[in-house]
Amino acid sequence: MHGPHIETDRLILRPTAAEDFEAWAACMGDPEVNRFLGGPQPRAVAWRNFMTMAGCWSINGFGMFSVIERASGRWIGRLGPWQPEGWPGHEIGWGMARDTWGKGYATEGAAASMDWAFDHLGWSQVIHSIAPTNIASIAVAKKLGSHWQGPGALPAPSTDVVVDLWGQTREQWLARRR
Repeated sequence: MHGPHIETDRLILRPTAAEDFEAWAACMGDPEVNRFLGGPQPRAVAWRNFMTMAGCWSINGFGMFSVIERASGRWIGRLGPWQPEGWPGHEIGWGMARDTWGKGYATEGAAASMDWAFDHLGWSQVIHSIAPTNIASIAVAKKLGSHWQGPGALPAPSTDVVVDLWGQTREQWLARRR
């Protein structure tokens, strides 16, 4: 898969690749990881969503990155730009394997993704659609400098999912990065 290869201090961000699927399926099947992401996915559903992400890269030139831990070479999550049809904005989202929680990987990877989205996709603002009770993801959004923008509405089949939108403009991001 052709696409960006972004390295941070501890992570490699790159497009989805076939070798990521086993770890992806395990992560997407974890009830705790997916508590705020629609619930655990059976392997067949995880495969469809995995292929959707690969298709986003192929057709749109962007999608969520596979997150690889540099020290181990292990796939540990997916994060980055996401905007399905009818989505409430240009999203930078994240979903990380449970054993990586609390290590700052989501914040580190999302920051690199925001830099890339603003610089290479030309986005003028980003959002994060977060369940109001997802305290950990709200903390990540705040660490990124995003602000609560109000309740959001997701398109079908997620119209019943309650989310708040957090976000910021490119100018706010660049001022913070300076």
